[in-house]
Amino acid sequence: MSSQVEAFMSNVRMKNPEESEFLQAVEEVVESLMPVLDKYPHYREAKVLERIVEPERVIMFRVPWIDDAGVVQVNRGFRVEFNSSIGPYKGGLRFHPSVNLGILKFLGFEQVFKNSLTTLPMGGGKGGSDFDPKGKSDNEVMKFCQSFMTELCRHIGPNTDVPAGDIGVGGREIGFMFGQYKRIKNAFEGVLTGKGLNWGGSLIRPEATGYGTVYFAEEMLKTRNETFEGKKVAISGSGNVAQYAAEKVLDLGGIPVSFSDSAGSIYDEVGIDREKLTYIMDLKNNYRGRIKEYTEKYPSAVYMEGQRPWGVKCDIALPCATQNEVNADEAQTLIKNGCYCVSEGANMPSEPGAIDVYLDNNILYGPGKAANAGGVAVSGLEMSQNSMRITWSREEVDNNLHGLMVNIHSNCLQTAERFGKPGNYVVGANIAGFLKVADTMLDLGIV
Repeated sequence: MSSQVEAFMSNVRMKNPEESEFLQAVEEVVESLMPVLDKYPHYREAKVLERIVEPERVIMFRVPWIDDAGVVQVNRGFRVEFNSSIGPYKGGLRFHPSVNLGILKFLGFEQVFKNSLTTLPMGGGKGGSDFDPKGKSDNEVMKFCQSFMTELCRHIGPNTDVPAGDIGVGGREIGFMFGQYKRIKNAFEGVLTGKGLNWGGSLIRPEATGYGTVYFAEEMLKTRNETFEGKKVAISGSGNVAQYAAEKVLDLGGIPVSFSDSAGSIYDEVGIDREKLTYIMDLKNNYRGRIKEYTEKYPSAVYMEGQRPWGVKCDIALPCATQNEVNADEAQTLIKNGCYCVSEGANMPSEPGAIDVYLDNNILYGPGKAANAGGVAVSGLEMSQNSMRITWSREEVDNNLHGLMVNIHSNCLQTAERFGKPGNYVVGANIAGFLKVADTMLDLGIV
């Protein structure tokens, strides 16, 4: 770490103690940006970096609700409105017991750069609660969502802050929250994305993050005259992102071989075909079962209890579960087993040591803020459709998504080249995302 980075980070650490994920995200970005500040000192003079690491607003609130047994429960709700220089705050809501302010600040900070890369007019934000939807009845989830939105509704709006889903927040939760917002505000407006098709949602939105991650990987492979055809692909997670990443891998001729959840992983050496993927979607989306059940249906697979899928042989890895799910040792194992391309469907799934391994071995590595930007890109397209009160066809949205991912890849590649780091998508994504936001912040004055 350079002395400039250390000096900057020591101040950030002092202001944000115990927020390890946030500090990790900031340090990775700051290391990439120092050459930009040296080349263009006006950013340093205007303290753009010092301003960009501070959220514009942090909202924290109590969420009381009554469970099916009639017992009062109390959770904590958050919304981190990080940066609105290029548009309304935009970013998901996460419902998971691990949610705390540091995790949401890391996610909101990453979202600023990710949204900038899409070229759409969206600022960065993130929110959620330590509420766990797992094991709750639909009635309990509805009661929680209504209480959560009763407070959140006063801080959001179609031109202010437009949340979406994230871990633990799917179509069911978005529906309950949208219904409560509409009830309180007496307004039918595009205040949430990821909505149902009957009430303002966009086609391809559930698929967007997974599809986009694969589209980004496809573009990286093209730089080495490679394709997905016949390649074995290790995927972590088993939610929307993982499911639709696998679907698009199959579309492109690849062979998904793994899925995982919080309890363990499955490895199906012969490949997960469309029939098997349909079973996983039904298991996870409708029955809310565990991925272990896949091996009971398909004996070709093995279950690895308590393990992540990074020990399996693969050509391409798509981490689609959660933050810091690949460590340095696992990254070494991936490369030893033949993996030469990693495209991140989750937010910051690779630890710093793992990223060093990728870069030292010169493999294709697409960081989350670029590779998984497809989800928020289609959220932006949903906002546009809501504003115009129209609905685009599946083909139109998918073509727009594909085009956006191609452009994000090109922007990252060209920016890395421009700043002397050819092929380094980490540097390219961080600098390209920063420049648009930083220039706009300068235009808007010291605010």
